[in-house]
Amino acid sequence: MRRGNERVRVLIAASLVWSTPVWANPPATCPDGRAPIYLTFDTGSESQAELIHDVLQKHHVKATFFLANEKSVRGDWSLDASWAPYWKTLVREGHAFGTHTFDHVYFRGDDGAGRVRVRPQFGVHGGQMLSWTPAQYCTELDRVDQRFEAMTGVSIDRFWRAPGGKISPRLIAFGKACGYRHFGWSPAGFLGDELPSDRYPNDMLLERALKSLKAGDIVLAHLGIWSRQEPLAPILDPLISGLEARGHCFATLRDYPAERAS
Repeated sequence: MRRGNERVRVLIAASLVWSTPVWANPPATCPDGRAPIYLTFDTGSESQAELIHDVLQKHHVKATFFLANEKSVRGDWSLDASWAPYWKTLVREGHAFGTHTFDHVYFRGDDGAGRVRVRPQFGVHGGQMLSWTPAQYCTELDRVDQRFEAMTGVSIDRFWRAPGGKISPRLIAFGKACGYRHFGWSPAGFLGDELPSDRYPNDMLLERALKSLKAGDIVLAHLGIWSRQEPLAPILDPLISGLEARGHCFATLRDYPAERAS
């Protein structure tokens, strides 16, 4: 799971990767003409999963969830059958879903012969450095879809997000070859729930998000972070209210303009 300084460094670096002109294009509009912001959540410890669902339901907001099979605070795994009721509820409510790689596989760089170097965080190869072909990476992306369909009866959307946000043109091509569109997050969209709460308390992160988020931004948070003492999820309610007061609405990545994704 997300622990230690390495994970923080990866996420901060990844937020800089997404500081590109892709965000300069005009955003799509919601049905009522307001400019949308896209809330997305990656799996994690799942400690905040129910709270996040309740807040989204309260505000009638749809979000996009990127799923990996991660260890949860219940002692099970986020894609175990024990979580099927949670995912089925989100499906019924109209949320969108993508793959975050089944074993939360970190990309470590391009390799020879058209391969990539990766390190799964979980699974039988957890912690090992591997060299994968495009077919092997595609299989890893598809494992989430297969498990999700077995639990809920529906397939995920053809979205994926690389753990840690680290990518390369080759890795993006791997995903596209098997039909997946990659989504990172915008610089302002890094809410900071993987940062230490003693230095980045919720009030600070909420104020920063309300000041910096703009139309078309993709927001990144998690369903729980092991290392953060002050969970970030409680700011979701005032964050949504504050953004709505500024004239924003919310949409899933199903409505994200095709030309603006990687």
